Formats: sequence, structure tokens, C-alpha cells
Amino acid sequence: MNLRTLNRHRRTFKENDMTKIAVIGLGIMGLPMAKNLVNAGHDVVGYNRSPEKAEKLAQAGGAAADSVAKAVAGAEVVITMVPDSPDVQSVVEGDDGVFAHAAQGALWIDASTIRPDVAGYLAHAAREAGLRPLDAPVSGGEQGAVDGVLSIMVGGEETDFEAAQEVLNVVGKTIVHVGPSGSGQTVKAANQLIVAGNIELLAEAVVFLEAYGVDTDAALRVLGGGLAGSKVLDQKGQKMLDRNFDPGFRLALHNKDMGIVTAAAREAGVTIPLGGLVAQLVTALVARGDGSLDHSGLFRLANELSGRDKK
Repeated sequence: MNLRTLNRHRRTFKENDMTKIAVIGLGIMGLPMAKNLVNAGHDVVGYNRSPEKAEKLAQAGGAAADSVAKAVAGAEVVITMVPDSPDVQSVVEGDDGVFAHAAQGALWIDASTIRPDVAGYLAHAAREAGLRPLDAPVSGGEQGAVDGVLSIMVGGEETDFEAAQEVLNVVGKTIVHVGPSGSGQTVKAANQLIVAGNIELLAEAVVFLEAYGVDTDAALRVLGGGLAGSKVLDQKGQKMLDRNFDPGFRLALHNKDMGIVTAAAREAGVTIPLGGLVAQLVTALVARGDGSLDHSGLFRLANELSGRDKK
């Protein structure tokens, strides 16, 4: 597609207010994001490998498709939100994929968390197919997706980032263009490194506080008001006190993300000693069968290593 044709698509896209959107992947994060887009007045079609998830979107006012090709047909924006790099490749490449069936000039926003090098490769392939790619992984967990206040780190061309603002503003609150294609995934890897470290240290702090028999509710409240305060403490502290590890973000997915950051750090010649240790703790929990727990489930292992209760 030549520059003149692409510019024409960009102008048409803006005039149509980006209202026809396909969302591929309707899990813990994708479904509430899609529902928020419906509530904002967009025409949203969803596809999920488990059809019942797409039916939930239909019940919320969207539409369900039984294939990727049908979901993206005529869409001006395509959002993918699937678990890992191979999953993204499987829905965008191939005869039934996004690249083969999305309209020329459509924006492709990948909100998944994948390897930065794969994001760069797929962005090039998307442009070859006449699409406008953005890697836009998100942070904020399930509640952030439900509330439409996700933090979104976006890699890609500045003009495409500007064109995507109407859609991104519906699902996110802090939305930042961080550089060329692949940059969003690099920043997300750093995010997951920080979050995992914070959760592990919070878990160790709770074990420490409980060992001394202090009022842990009061302790977390005062800690939250000082320099130790964080969104991790606010969102995960009570889950640890309650031993409630219902997943908002599963340990299995954080394990995948820590694999991304440790591999990328090695390739860059960067040492992350604390991050490497936390990555091993996450892997240990997944290996023993706790991958379906929320990542605050790191508390379980911290507690057991101190010889305390296992629940």
C-alpha cells in the first residue's frame, strides 16, 4: 500500500470515529475491555477460542464471531488480547488470521504481553499486510480493565498512536507512547519485573508482621501511607491477609512474563539478580500446581519457607 493510499485510509478512519472494533481474546482482561468499548458506543465484535466468552460480550451489547476472519471483517480497529507470543502469532498469521482478513489501513493494537522481538517482527509483517500496528500491553489487572483505568505503554508510529487515542482512552487512564514498535513490550517487561519484586517483598513483610502478632490490618494501613505504599500493597495486601488468591492475574502468566524479562535482560547484557530470584520463586509455585492462583499467591511460598501455615 503506497503512502497516498495509507493517508486516505487514515483520513477515512478518523472521520468514521473508529467505531467498528474487533476484539480477539475475551479472557479476564479482554472481556471487560470489550464491554467498556461497547458502553462507549462502539460497534464491537469479539472472538474467543471458548465461544461462551464471546456470548458474554453479545449479552453485553456486542456481537460474537465464530472465527478470527469473521470478527475482523470490516473492522477499523483490531485489538488482540491473548496470553503469549505463540498465541498472538496464531491469531494474526495464517489463512484465517488478522493479517489476511483485516481491512487495509486498519489499526492493529496488540494488548497482549509478549516478547519484544516478536512484537517487532509482527509489526513489520503487519505493515507489509497494509495494517497499522501498535504494541500496547496493559497494566492494572482485572479491576483496572473493569474500571477502564489501565496503564498502557504503546510502541509504534506516533501518527498511529494518535489515531488510536479514542479507543485507548476508553480502556485506559495512563496512556503513553514509549517509542517504536517493540518498545511497549520492553516497558511492560520492566513493569512485570517491578510488580513481581513488590509482591514478593510484600509477602515477606506480611509473614514478618504475622510472626510478631501485630495488628496486620493496621500495619498495612500505616505502611500504605508512607514510602512503602504502593498499588501492589493496596491491591494485594488484603488478599494475603485473607488468604484469598482468586486470580486477577494468574501466576502462570506472570511466570511467562518473568521468562520474557530475564531472557531480554540476558540478551542486553543486563543483570537482574533480585528479579532472577523472584522469577525462580514464581516458577516454583507454577511447577507445584499453583499457576492458576493470583500472583499474590507468592505469599504462600514465603509463608511456607518460614515454616508457617500452608493456607
